[in-house]
Amino acid sequence: MTEPTAKPTAKLYDQKGASTFAKNSSSIDKNDIGHNQPLSEDKLKNKVAILPDKAALLALFTLPTSENVGSESARIDSTGIENSETNRTAVNETNIAEQRVALYRAQHERTRLLYMASAATRPTYLVQTLKAQFAEYQQYLLAQQLDKRGLMDTDALERLWQQLHVVDDIIADIVRHMPAQQPAGWQLTMQDGHNPLRFATVGKLKHGKPILEQASLNSYVLSHFGVSSFTYDRGYYIGHVVGYLFSCYFCAHLSVSYSVTSLGQQVVADYEYASLETPHMVRLLQGLDSYCKKRIYQLAVICARLSVFASDKRIERMLIAEVNDFDKKLQQQHLDVLLLQGLMPDNNDSTPLF
Repeated sequence: MTEPTAKPTAKLYDQKGASTFAKNSSSIDKNDIGHNQPLSEDKLKNKVAILPDKAALLALFTLPTSENVGSESARIDSTGIENSETNRTAVNETNIAEQRVALYRAQHERTRLLYMASAATRPTYLVQTLKAQFAEYQQYLLAQQLDKRGLMDTDALERLWQQLHVVDDIIADIVRHMPAQQPAGWQLTMQDGHNPLRFATVGKLKHGKPILEQASLNSYVLSHFGVSSFTYDRGYYIGHVVGYLFSCYFCAHLSVSYSVTSLGQQVVADYEYASLETPHMVRLLQGLDSYCKKRIYQLAVICARLSVFASDKRIERMLIAEVNDFDKKLQQQHLDVLLLQGLMPDNNDSTPLF
């Protein structure tokens, strides 16, 4: 496996060498990179010494308790309280920028530790262990409880949730095949200000549905390829182009309207990434082989089928079914007969509603 933000240049390494470099770049400091020297034994020992055990590693991906979440929200809200509206706005904007960078660094470090962990230390099928905290799974359970008429394909969806470990398998396969590259930044502007990808939310939102970091399946998937957040009506992503392609496939499968632009240099301060124009993004996509693209597409389709967006559509169909649960044409005919007879339908009318 590799971390999502390996930054070798294509000119210095061939594809095999670049992939190997990416898989080990998290444990190499800048001096080693600059001089193209192998790790010394002392440095290697220092890196290995700080690796967490399996329980600690799992805790990095697990959501905090509701009490901690509440106290953290209160802390964040309180930082914006100032004497004047101008100062309050300035403090909020600074706080949002700091929160975003802190989120990105935490995501990057957690993923780095996951990929550096040994096979014995790394949690087995981590995604299956975490699914109970995902917004997608909670929405699926809600839809399942509401489905009194059997409108959703419960068996297929249940089977997919039971086989969720395939997500980890596909991610590992993608990581083995994706070329190393410098992290790139881009913005995905979503329809109506919604957050269909369920990015972790930071700062102002157009629709008040905040998502905690690692509280969605998509945030788990994308954290393996880069770092992401959602503010107002835009998803900010920094990482491997694989994450960009996943997002496009996901939105296209669900027919979600979106647009993509390069993330400007100063949008996320104090975090290194490349702001690439469209031709450069094309070149990066051309660097992915067809097998890698197919696996990314498979991963995106699985996540789309399990998404909150898809569950919401199923619940909407249930709502329509409840409105249309009897033959309206027959009821109109019955009503017309009663009106022609000069009778007013009342509670004593025994005609069944079907």
